[in-house]
Amino acid sequence: MAKREHDLSRAHSGRCRIIAGRFRGRIIHFDDAEGLRPTTDRIRETVFNWLQPNIAGRRCLDAFAGSGVLGFEALSRGASHVTFVENTRQSVDRLRSNTNELLAGSASQSVQVIHDDVMSWLAGPARQVSMVDGQPASGFDLVFLDPPYRSGLLPECCRRLHDSGCLSPDAIIYVEHAVEDEVAFPPGWSCIRHKQTANIAYGLYVAGSQGS
Repeated sequence: MAKREHDLSRAHSGRCRIIAGRFRGRIIHFDDAEGLRPTTDRIRETVFNWLQPNIAGRRCLDAFAGSGVLGFEALSRGASHVTFVENTRQSVDRLRSNTNELLAGSASQSVQVIHDDVMSWLAGPARQVSMVDGQPASGFDLVFLDPPYRSGLLPECCRRLHDSGCLSPDAIIYVEHAVEDEVAFPPGWSCIRHKQTANIAYGLYVAGSQGS
C-alpha cells in the first residue's frame, strides 16, 4: 500500500474533506476497513481540475467506493447522480448516512448505494443500468475505478466494465493503481490524462467500442 501519499489524507482517522463546490469543506466520515484508502487531497484536486468541464449534470459510478469521497466530490461539483458500489457493510452504512446528511432536501441530485462485490456487479446487474429512481437513464458518463492495490483485479475489472454496456458513448474512466500493478486495458481504451507519484499512478481514459 502506498502509505506515504495515503497517510496525508488520513491525518485524522476516519475523516476526509470535500475540496470544492457546493459541499466545500464538509467532512466525510468513514469507518476503517481493510484496504480502505481514500484518494488524497492532492490527487483529488488534480483529477477534478482535469474533470471540471465534464462533471455538471453527469451520471457517475464510484466503484470500490470505500469512503465515497470521489463520488461525493463529484456531487459537490454538480454531478446529477452517483451510484456507489461497495461490498463492506459498515462502509455501505456510512455511505448511506453521509448521503442523507449531504443531500437532505435536494431534489436535483440522486444517489444509489449498492451493497455488492464490484466484480460480480459488473458481470451482471450493471448490464441492467437503465433506470434511476424509476426513470429511464442513459449509461454512466464518469466512472471512478480504484480497486485495491496489488489485488490483481484491475485488468479484469476494466474488461467487465467495458463489456457491461453501462457506459455512455463518451464516458470518461478515472483509474488509480499502485505503480507496480499490472495494467492491461481493453482494446480501444485511450489515455487522455496521466500522472504518477513515486507510488501511485492515476489517469483518465476513454473507451472505444463497448459491449452490450
